Amino acid sequence: MDEYRLKGSFSMNCHTSLCLVLTMVQLWPCFLSTQTHAIQNTDQPFSAARRVKRGWVWNVFFVEEEMNLTEPVYVGQLKSDLDKEDSTFKYILTGEGAGSIFTINETTGVLHVIQKLDREKKALYTLRAQAINRNTQLPMEPESEFVIKVKDINDQRPQFLDGPYEATVPEMSPEGTSVIQVTATDRDDPYYGYNARLLYSIIQGQPYFSVEPKTGVIRISSETDRETQEKYFIIIQAKDMIGQMGGFSETATVTINLSDINDNAPKFQHTLYHMTVSEAAPLGTTIGKIMADDSDIGENAAMNYVIEGDASYVFDIITDNETQEGVVILKKKVDYETKRKYSIKAKVINRHTDERFLNEGPFEDSTLVRITVEDADEPPVFTSQEYVMEIAEGSESGSFVGAVNASDPDNTNSPIRYAIVHGMSLKRLFSINAQNGTIIITKPLDREITAWHNITVTATEARNPEQISEAPVYIHVLDVNDHAPEFPEYYETYVCENAEPGQLIQTISAVDKDDSVEGHHFYFSLQEETTNNSGFSVRDNQVFVLAILALRQQRKKSLFSEKAEEFRENIVRYDDEGGGEEDTEAFDIAALRTRTVMREHKPRRNITTEIQSLYRQSLQVGPDSAVFREFISEKLKEANADPNGPPYDSLQTYAFEGTGSLAGSLSSLGSHVSDMGESYDRLSEWGPHFKQLAKLYCPHKTARD
Repeated sequence: MDEYRLKGSFSMNCHTSLCLVLTMVQLWPCFLSTQTHAIQNTDQPFSAARRVKRGWVWNVFFVEEEMNLTEPVYVGQLKSDLDKEDSTFKYILTGEGAGSIFTINETTGVLHVIQKLDREKKALYTLRAQAINRNTQLPMEPESEFVIKVKDINDQRPQFLDGPYEATVPEMSPEGTSVIQVTATDRDDPYYGYNARLLYSIIQGQPYFSVEPKTGVIRISSETDRETQEKYFIIIQAKDMIGQMGGFSETATVTINLSDINDNAPKFQHTLYHMTVSEAAPLGTTIGKIMADDSDIGENAAMNYVIEGDASYVFDIITDNETQEGVVILKKKVDYETKRKYSIKAKVINRHTDERFLNEGPFEDSTLVRITVEDADEPPVFTSQEYVMEIAEGSESGSFVGAVNASDPDNTNSPIRYAIVHGMSLKRLFSINAQNGTIIITKPLDREITAWHNITVTATEARNPEQISEAPVYIHVLDVNDHAPEFPEYYETYVCENAEPGQLIQTISAVDKDDSVEGHHFYFSLQEETTNNSGFSVRDNQVFVLAILALRQQRKKSLFSEKAEEFRENIVRYDDEGGGEEDTEAFDIAALRTRTVMREHKPRRNITTEIQSLYRQSLQVGPDSAVFREFISEKLKEANADPNGPPYDSLQTYAFEGTGSLAGSLSSLGSHVSDMGESYDRLSEWGPHFKQLAKLYCPHKTARD
């Protein structure tokens, strides 16, 4: 089989020719392999033909970019060994740019480029060539593919695609600290010559910064101080052809900001400050301001002000976080007459410190503040914040109570005038001497009405009435024994007709409106006429409010000897047992008596036993019961038949519990009949609620028990 012979004509310098020769030697085995593979693939349609071993096939052409073409430029030639140059062969070109960029001579197979090429737009073109019989249009050679590469020239400048650049680095960073990396690109062929080989250099920014030539990394090359210069503008250049003459270059601007670190101590603007304060100034008054400067910024410049020494008890200093000033305020009242000048030491300290600079000294500063106290017209000052006085009740009008005293603290020593304020009622009771502050009463006082009087006294400067002070005065009215003891209530006592001599029937007490430190001691006794004509006696316990009434041991002879034991009987209701029982009514015997009915003079019969029987039955019934009515009727008949009866009659429920009571009676009436042998000692064990019953039912117990 015939083979193509590709001939190319290239115009290149010796250096380029040497490179192509070396490339051909290195690619020679590949070309042989490619040729063999191509023959095997293309010989199949012509299997009947005689096989001829092919040599190598040169299948790459080169065309230089950016050529200014005025006419077609020769690229190479495609030619078959079978071509006898008799115009039988026809060469056909297809593929990228065929006919528009590249042309072929149909007879000779010569290739031409007819347009200017740009490698940065398209670096290579793939085309196909075939030889056919011009007459029969049959293939004379199988179709073969080849490549035309666009040879690069240095026609592109480097570009910084990410510029301009900006970076921040802490001030005082050590040398070699990386700041930022800049990168430029070159569209030329990086694999052909040095057209795209870049080299970085610094044009502006030395000696503080440097750049690595190959990587474009910018580094610190000298110590930087933000307080001296906080921003740097540097210029970096990128040049191709590894920086050689004739190469293209481009520059980029890099802005480098220095961030602050706390490498400076605060310093006061003045070594001495003068301030004044009035002695009348209230607590918290702003006296003045001090200021320290710090070259740092932000939190590195934050500072605190403090006062050292004993002056911190009188003055304080507050840091204004917005202005970074120290505000001196009054912490304790000052007195011009006591101390007129203060000298305080103020100190300022950084809130945040950097350990790297601690060895350079403390980050603080001190200054002196002198404060002068100015005199002010002050109100009078009482000798005591409050006064407590005493006077006996009943003292005559004009009696001395006490005296208050105030003075002018100023050097003028103005006279003082006193007065009582707050309430006309107090003014009617007390009076004060305007010159000397003596307080007297204007009318007698009664402790039992008011034991304490609270008044307010004012002291006013005579020369300046606006200067006024107040002081409370507490007046205690002392007690005088001017009240007799009194019984707190009216006592009405009932006693059973069968009460034993010496039995406790009533406890009384007394009160006294007067006051007593050790407690009152009362003496109880019966009136003389009562003692002589009564069957009762009083046992004086000589305690605070306790007295005892008891029956005498002997009974006086009854005025009604006929039936002394039935002289009078009262029925009284007791309500003292507690809840659950219904109230009962009191019955007036007068309502049951008929005045118009003549009494029948019948001999009296002994009905005591009958009445006692009816009485016991009536304990379990109500006033509407027939038994109760019979009992009342019998008692009425007995009273009507008694010629010695008094001119009055009364009837009260005495031993009758309320209707519906399930507890029964606790009365002592009738106890001599049914409960004479009963022992009530256990009542003493039931607690204080049964103490009174225990006294009534246990007469053998002493009053002390």
